[in-house]
Amino acid sequence: MSDSSRSPLPPVRLHPEAELARDALSTPLLSRAARLARWAGPDTRVDAGGGLVDEQLPAAAEVLGLSGDDAAAYASEAWRVAVDTGLVEIVDEDAGTVAAGADLALLTGGSPQDVLGVWLGALETVLADASVPDLDDLVDVMDAGGEVDFSSLDWDPEAEAEFLDGVLGNLYLLTVSDDGPGDGPVPLPALAASMIVPSDMGEPTNDVLEQVSDAMMRLDDQFRLLQPVGLVEYQPVDEALMADAEAAAEEPPAGLDDTDVSRYGMVRLTPLGRYGLRSRLLEAGFEAPAVGDLADKGADALLDGTATYPQAAAQAETEQWLARREPLAAARELLAAAKGLDSGAPLRRLRCQQALSLVGAEAEPALREVLDDPELGGLARVWLTEAGFSDVPAPSQDLVFWLTVDTVAAQLAAEGNSDELRALVQGLAAQHSGFFAAAWRVDHPATADVLEAMGRLHPDKKIAKEARKAAFKARSQQGG
Repeated sequence: MSDSSRSPLPPVRLHPEAELARDALSTPLLSRAARLARWAGPDTRVDAGGGLVDEQLPAAAEVLGLSGDDAAAYASEAWRVAVDTGLVEIVDEDAGTVAAGADLALLTGGSPQDVLGVWLGALETVLADASVPDLDDLVDVMDAGGEVDFSSLDWDPEAEAEFLDGVLGNLYLLTVSDDGPGDGPVPLPALAASMIVPSDMGEPTNDVLEQVSDAMMRLDDQFRLLQPVGLVEYQPVDEALMADAEAAAEEPPAGLDDTDVSRYGMVRLTPLGRYGLRSRLLEAGFEAPAVGDLADKGADALLDGTATYPQAAAQAETEQWLARREPLAAARELLAAAKGLDSGAPLRRLRCQQALSLVGAEAEPALREVLDDPELGGLARVWLTEAGFSDVPAPSQDLVFWLTVDTVAAQLAAEGNSDELRALVQGLAAQHSGFFAAAWRVDHPATADVLEAMGRLHPDKKIAKEARKAAFKARSQQGG
């Protein structure tokens, strides 16, 4: 994956490695490659490129139980994967002899990570194949010296690989995003359009629709290749639609049910595919966290790490973290990590509050210990009250205002100008008459920023103006 953008991707939920390794071993391509590696012997011969010689392909296809027109091609591909992944080693290039490779034993005696390492090697081979144009085209444009003239092919190998990487990156992002399809399939037109149609384009032009159509046809070929290695589950484009590629590019008309939409091709990233693409993203320098990464780290790493996570992923990560700890000690550690007056502190406290909501009544002593803490006293009172404890001391007016500013600052950091935040701002202004007259005095580093945001978000012009005036006073007080 070529572009090494550094903004972190949403965390992915991975299946256990032992389960993924079993999935890898049962993929058609790796299981075929392993079978050929065990079949190969002293009489097996390869050509100069390491491929099985033609006369041995029928026997290899028979070993794999393959028949029909494509049997030799499938056997040849499985052999190439066996060589590329070290399941087979070429002993003598001149004689074309081979032997079982060192990595073949890993498939039966290695750790899940060893097996997944071999599978990742197979995936790289298939991805390289998927970026190559149709072999018939290649044969047609071979020049006299046996070199491929790429210009006459209208094919740029690097651009092709980048396009496929980009599509797979988008498929990964859609799969791991909170508002994505999750484990469900993605329609092929949507995936092709995500690479071609600019996000600010209204009605796509005919030229853009044609590009989307061409991209769909390319992706249809590529996903057919990527299915046997276990990266995706793919339902190809309906053959009847292929006849009219234009039709496939257009948005399916309103009123079509899921069956009709699926005729345009549907692709789903498998659990193994999520693992494989995440490995490639990490290797390319992307930040691609997985749920569970923070389970053995301190509370500070948990609160900072989950700060940017979508809500469901933050909860899943926190549940794994809490499962390894005794509740009271965990609550104390979370509260200590939530303190601070830096710009990230309000969001840490929000994540702390959300984490503490998952801890049972055993945490009570930890919350009582911080009732007098100016930064934590507010959230401690909220927790104790919501947990049903009695004799919770009433908060001072100052503490209420401080907690309000802290909460809005956290929501701003987490979501920006969301509808939820707009509703919170309206509620606060309506709940406290004279809110802005008091709020600008709150001794919180984010006071002025919060009041400015409230001025920006409140729909009532008069109240918005009050908020902006309060923000100005707060800035003057803070000397900035």
